[in-house]
Amino acid sequence: MAVRPLVGIVAAAGSGKRLGAQGPKAFVPCGGRPLLDWSLEALRSVCDRVVVAVPSGLAEPPDRVPGGATRSESVLAALRAAPEAEVCVVHDVARPLVTVALIERCVEAVERGFDGALAAAPIIDTVKQVEPDGGVVQTLDRSSLWAVQTPQAFRANVLRRALAVGPDVLAAATDDASLVEAAGGSVTIIDAPPENIKVTRAIDLAAVEGVLRSRGVGYEPA
Repeated sequence: MAVRPLVGIVAAAGSGKRLGAQGPKAFVPCGGRPLLDWSLEALRSVCDRVVVAVPSGLAEPPDRVPGGATRSESVLAALRAAPEAEVCVVHDVARPLVTVALIERCVEAVERGFDGALAAAPIIDTVKQVEPDGGVVQTLDRSSLWAVQTPQAFRANVLRRALAVGPDVLAAATDDASLVEAAGGSVTIIDAPPENIKVTRAIDLAAVEGVLRSRGVGYEPA
């Protein structure tokens, strides 16, 4: 990659409750290793440095910093720990199958001039807008709809400005690209491979381990 310094940021301060874990999601075993390790391996192959936002009691400065109450607060904490960053790659620990190629494609889009580039996949299911009581309002045209994922690469100065908002705005943000968009930044999508699975529930973790086994990576459960 031509851009330097290039810093990876991993949002890894989640509790893991929806996964049914006994501790933080980042350290749940996956293929015989902590979930976090898979993302670190890919990011370290591309980035000069990787900063992880972890639960406060597990912080180990300078590269493991206390995360915030929300995802965007965690990203902000990690970005503040890397003032040298010119470009940053933000990734969720919940996507352990991220590939080096996908990270590089996001960074390359920023090198071409975009303020941000994010992994995404076209929506393949029918999507309906519904009322709070469950009543259907309309069926949406899915042809232009994409499901956003991570990694997301940004010009670091653009992301810093986008994150310089009130805590209520940070709390409401579901991804960093939406904050960059709201600040007027240019963002593009990068088509992600199907295996860029998000681990939210136990069934997702089982799917990830199935992919690892198919690649001959990790371990065979007893």
